[in-house]
Amino acid sequence: MKKMSETIVFFGSGPVAARSLEYLSKIFEIEAVITKPKPANHKEDFPVLKTANQLGLKISTVTDKQTLDLVFSDKPFRSKLGILIDFGIIVSQEVIDYFPKGIINSHFSLLPEWRGADPITAAILSGQKRTGVSLMLLTAGLDEGPILAQLPCDIDNKPDSDQLTDELVEISAEGLRIITPLWLNSEIEALPQDAGTLASSMEPTYSRKLTKADGQLDWTKPAIQLEREVRAYHNWPKSHLDIGGIDVIVTKASVLPGRPNQEKPGTLMESPDHQTIELVSSDGFLSIERLKPAGKNEMTAKAFLVGYGSKIGF
Repeated sequence: MKKMSETIVFFGSGPVAARSLEYLSKIFEIEAVITKPKPANHKEDFPVLKTANQLGLKISTVTDKQTLDLVFSDKPFRSKLGILIDFGIIVSQEVIDYFPKGIINSHFSLLPEWRGADPITAAILSGQKRTGVSLMLLTAGLDEGPILAQLPCDIDNKPDSDQLTDELVEISAEGLRIITPLWLNSEIEALPQDAGTLASSMEPTYSRKLTKADGQLDWTKPAIQLEREVRAYHNWPKSHLDIGGIDVIVTKASVLPGRPNQEKPGTLMESPDHQTIELVSSDGFLSIERLKPAGKNEMTAKAFLVGYGSKIGF
């Protein structure tokens, strides 16, 4: 694939940004990568730092808005455009204005739906059927910038957040390949988010940053919500459950439809066919199909029952 002649500066830090950088390095001449430094007391670099080093790209590390401003105070880059994905640092208006064509932010939702830190998880948890990628111009407001393009993606056939993320990364990279030269050549315009969106509503919604506590499966919730959490939290914080004193991560589950609930919520039992473990929720049953005991490999529920059945009293 022939790379574009125009260079870009890439802003990103997390795993989504790292995967995106791998794609974009094949499309663009990347003048520099702006990312976070290796965290203190951590063995591994931030994902983008690791990927940029592997690709042999020029790197500038910043820890916050102030250090980012300092990098740009010496006017070190010649690129007309920046591209930002999964950066995690506020970008000042001065840095945005440094680029004649601004900074394109690839945000993984159909804005104004799910502005904020974790739009992919929010989309799965909400039960919606479709999400997508919004290519917008970065502004000082939280994901409020005008839109260059929106690219939809169905959620239904994606079993978990990892697979949905993979597809959105590919959609984002392809969208940037097409849209970026059009924007650089002034062949398209950016439109306000309320001027037209593929989202189901023009009313903004907001995602939040997850915590480790979100990963504890709470049987007082409906079964459909628990099933969504297993898919949404597949990468982090993962869905934890105590089964007979054994901490497990539930990696695949489904809702058992039409089952009358005669057991106390929170009850765990072996399914009649001995293939799964059933958790009684507030309104029905969650069928646990695959799980990972602490310190062990992922396994089927059937294998878990064979190995641990006597210990957990099933």
